[in-house]
Amino acid sequence: MRAKDAVGRYGEKVAAGYLADAGWEVLDRNWRGRDGELDIVARRAGALIVVEVKTRRGLGYGHPAEAVTPRKLARLRRLTAQWLAAHDVRPAFIRIDVIAVLVPRRGAVQLEHLVGVV
Repeated sequence: MRAKDAVGRYGEKVAAGYLADAGWEVLDRNWRGRDGELDIVARRAGALIVVEVKTRRGLGYGHPAEAVTPRKLARLRRLTAQWLAAHDVRPAFIRIDVIAVLVPRRGAVQLEHLVGVV
């Protein structure tokens, strides 16, 4: 596994733990559809929340959340529809969140949860 992939997987693990600790039910991780992958699919209070996790070691290439472009959000919407078609889940509403994880070489991991980007 490439170092970049390992950092990304670690960030997804941190994000899933954060959501579970907050009382969210994680329904799926790394679900693959025709158009790509959903990092985390979770449920909370009747809502279905798709969470895109972006992890970086530093801010040299910008904040991790900046990597979630309008094109990426459109793909996440398509993937969410594919996930719903494949599962027997009828949420009251659906939203897409972003969790940005910074994993510096020294110091504590930083996590920022952006709610309802779509």
